[in-house]
Amino acid sequence: MASRCSGVLRAFSRPSTFTRPSRITTASRCFATATEPAKSSPAPQPPAPKSGDATVSRIVDDIAGLTLLQAADLVTQLKSRLNIQEIAMPAAAAAPAAASAAGTAAEEPAEEKPKEKTIFNVKLESFDAGAKPKIIREVKAFIPNLTLMDAKKFVESLPKVLKENLPKEEAEKLKKTFEGLGAVVKLD
Repeated sequence: MASRCSGVLRAFSRPSTFTRPSRITTASRCFATATEPAKSSPAPQPPAPKSGDATVSRIVDDIAGLTLLQAADLVTQLKSRLNIQEIAMPAAAAAPAAASAAGTAAEEPAEEKPKEKTIFNVKLESFDAGAKPKIIREVKAFIPNLTLMDAKKFVESLPKVLKENLPKEEAEKLKKTFEGLGAVVKLD
C-alpha cells in the first residue's frame, strides 16, 4: 500500500510540463533517423572576395566544396603535373637570422650585446683545510639524498658542480653561504 501511494505522490509531484515519452514515439524517432539521410545545414561561409575572372571564382568554389581526402589528392596531382619539388620549410628561428644578415653594420654591434645570464651552475672549486667538516655538513644538508660518507667523498673530489640550473638569486645565496664557510665557489 505504501509503495502504491509513494508512486502516486511522485507522479503528482513532477512538474506538469514534463511528460514521459512513450516507447512508440522513441522507437519511431529512432527509425525515422535511421531511414532518412542526415540533413546538415552547411556552415555559413565567409563572403569570398570578388575576382574579375569568373573561372578563378568557379575554381575557388569547387575547391571549397572538396573533402579533405579529395583536397589531398588535388595537391598531389598538382605537384606531379606542375613538377613541384618538395622543399623543407625554413625554421622560424632562421627568419630573424636572415633579417640580421641583411642589416647594416651599424646594427650589428647593438645585437652583439651579451644577454645577462639568469641560470647558473654552482661549482665548488676548493676549500680551507680547517673548514672541511663544516663544508661536508653543508653539502649533506644541501643535497638531502647524500649520506655523510657520500658528502665527504663529494667534498674530497673537488672541483665538482654542486647544483645546476639555479636562478641568479639562489646561486648567489649558495655562493655566499659556502664562501662564508671558507670554500671557493664559482658560478658558471
